[in-house]
Amino acid sequence: MAEPLKNQYGPDIPKRIARMIAAVHPTFPSALFIKDALRGYVALELMDRGRHIANVLAKHLPAHFPAAATILLQSLDANIEKREGGSMASFLLLPHAMFVSQHGLDFFEESMAAQYVITQRFTAEFSIRPFLERHPQATLEQLTIWARDPSEHVRRLVSECTRPRLPWASRLREFQRDPQPVLALLELLKDDASLYVRRSVANNLNDIGRDHPALLVEVTQRWMKNATPERAWIVRHALRSAVKRGDQGALAVLGFAGNTALVISNAHITPKRAAVGGSVVIAFDVTNHGKREAQAVVDFAVFFVKANGRANAKVFKLKTIKLAVGEGVHLAKKISLAEMTTRKLYPGKHQVDIIINGVAEPLGSFQLVAGRQ
Repeated sequence: MAEPLKNQYGPDIPKRIARMIAAVHPTFPSALFIKDALRGYVALELMDRGRHIANVLAKHLPAHFPAAATILLQSLDANIEKREGGSMASFLLLPHAMFVSQHGLDFFEESMAAQYVITQRFTAEFSIRPFLERHPQATLEQLTIWARDPSEHVRRLVSECTRPRLPWASRLREFQRDPQPVLALLELLKDDASLYVRRSVANNLNDIGRDHPALLVEVTQRWMKNATPERAWIVRHALRSAVKRGDQGALAVLGFAGNTALVISNAHITPKRAAVGGSVVIAFDVTNHGKREAQAVVDFAVFFVKANGRANAKVFKLKTIKLAVGEGVHLAKKISLAEMTTRKLYPGKHQVDIIINGVAEPLGSFQLVAGRQ
């Protein structure tokens, strides 16, 4: 099992931050700061550790936010860590970003200036979000300017901080309801020279598509017109969740539509009686009976029985195929039936559907039983 990220953000972090601040602000009470920061620290998760340190910083820095922010920004030059120096190196500045979001909301200009600096060394994707809620118009105007900034880290911030469903952050409910302000920013970034930025654009669109699937299809369909290979990559990456859901509109954007010419045969699900902890193999043939070449995204779904007796489908990606007239292909996949921390298995009949270009049809079933057979 992978080590929790919080373990890489240990008690040495407050000590390093204290040294950085003391280097530019000699009257900083380092010993008191460290004592307060470590009180209850070990029990906290990663993001909570960042918030905790930010609150302790507020206790020991000047009460006037602009003065405190100036000291924090000056202290960044005392950080010997490089942005690329390890998976958690830049997270040293997590409390700095959180300090701005928690204590700078009444100082818009100073906070934007601070986050502009911080995001080029860590990220301000979390700390900008409270400003989008408190000062939406002013923040969107600032992000519009930053979308043309020379720094790829600043441009990436424009897309990442406006993601409606950003991981580790609270959702931006207003943008979930109406994503048009976000889409206006993404339009400015859709042909960005940096893959770092383009990946964020794709992830943002993927977020939007969860709440507005038809809008996602509309936007990506438009973006695919005269698309460069780089923009086409954004579209494919943005549609990944929609494709996994079998959204036929999303599949059509990528050139996969319909399945009437493709015929399924020789389906086998073995064993028919499988045990928890074992595995099951799903296999079948796909043949093109049409009059022209056919291409398709082929997936399948297993309807896992839940504790209440109902079944929920889990979609498994299989293969993208291209078949000439009369051509066929044999496809197979082994599915583990081992229990996981995120999945508990229950005995019962498990239906299996084949999904071709988003259209599902029954393939067969297997009986899952408790214990090894």
